[in-house]
Amino acid sequence: MTAVADADRAAARPDRGEPTGTQAPAARHGTRTALAVLVGAWAGFTALALLLVVHGTAPFGWERDAIDWSGDHRPGAARVAASAVTSLGSALVPYAAAIGAGLLTARHVPAGPRRLLVALAPLGWLAAGQLLRTLIMHGTGRPRPPVAGWAATASGFSFPSGHTFTSATAFGLLAWAIGRHLAAIGRPPAARRRWTVLLLGVAALVGLSRVYLAVHWPLDILGGWLLAAGWLALGALLARRIPWWPSAPPEPQAGARADGS
Repeated sequence: MTAVADADRAAARPDRGEPTGTQAPAARHGTRTALAVLVGAWAGFTALALLLVVHGTAPFGWERDAIDWSGDHRPGAARVAASAVTSLGSALVPYAAAIGAGLLTARHVPAGPRRLLVALAPLGWLAAGQLLRTLIMHGTGRPRPPVAGWAATASGFSFPSGHTFTSATAFGLLAWAIGRHLAAIGRPPAARRRWTVLLLGVAALVGLSRVYLAVHWPLDILGGWLLAAGWLALGALLARRIPWWPSAPPEPQAGARADGS
């Protein structure tokens, strides 16, 4: 009897990834939300991919118009700014964001092998997502806009946008980690929302910059966002099932630090 009780108590500890009594309602709500995002985002992505395949992967007229407009409204300063924004979706920046997400989450895990797993998990999830995106990209084989209009270097096929998917996934992981950290130290939801809006706003600008620089069609960007949203939601669902992943911290008490400071 004692052994069974001890096992039950151990299974309920937050550091083992299982929600406590006060966390259970929030955990169920989070699971439902993640599942809804996963189904909705990937259903939309599938429909979009099928639409492009049926259309022969050729751009729609309004997509051509968007690229033409970008070329006609791209002064030197705007091009420099767009190039700076678009650089946030490639090279070291997104991977640094994923590493930061892992390190921030691992701060709340006791030292040991489990902490290392937690620290590396976001980076691994981003890399796995890149593999999935690459397979889809070669499967659809959508050509990019005409090279003559490019205002940045690019390679590979067009759908879904790599910069868009990478930035949305990496900054989404970082926003999630920051939100968990702020909750763990008792900050109110408003503080977490500000970080989420900021980071996802940056990711949105990265996607839009790809059209502005004429290296992607608009539907490539939408596809990147939908694929990333589903990938993040799938990661959130799997994290709830992985025994070594830390449980979500409890929400602060009502009225506690309500000013967001």
